[in-house]
Amino acid sequence: MESRGPAADAARASFRALMDAKGHAVENARTAVVGLESAFAAGALVRTAMLAQMLGDLMVALEQDEGQKLGGKSAEAARFILRAISRELDNA
Repeated sequence: MESRGPAADAARASFRALMDAKGHAVENARTAVVGLESAFAAGALVRTAMLAQMLGDLMVALEQDEGQKLGGKSAEAARFILRAISRELDNA
């Protein structure tokens, strides 16, 4: 069931802008997740089961040990999962 209204539209647009922003994909993904969590908490978007699973997968891709730099595969996985989340947001 799609969330409607200006708050839902703004949350989707903000996520997509962060997803496409210049900069490191991993940092952009972390920032985008914070925005989505805020939108869920505010009730602007509904966390679907598919979104919950995708966000869980994204968090695994973004995990790192202290002092470890994330690069290549983490960035590629983040970009892939962010695109999938963007598509699913139309149902949130």
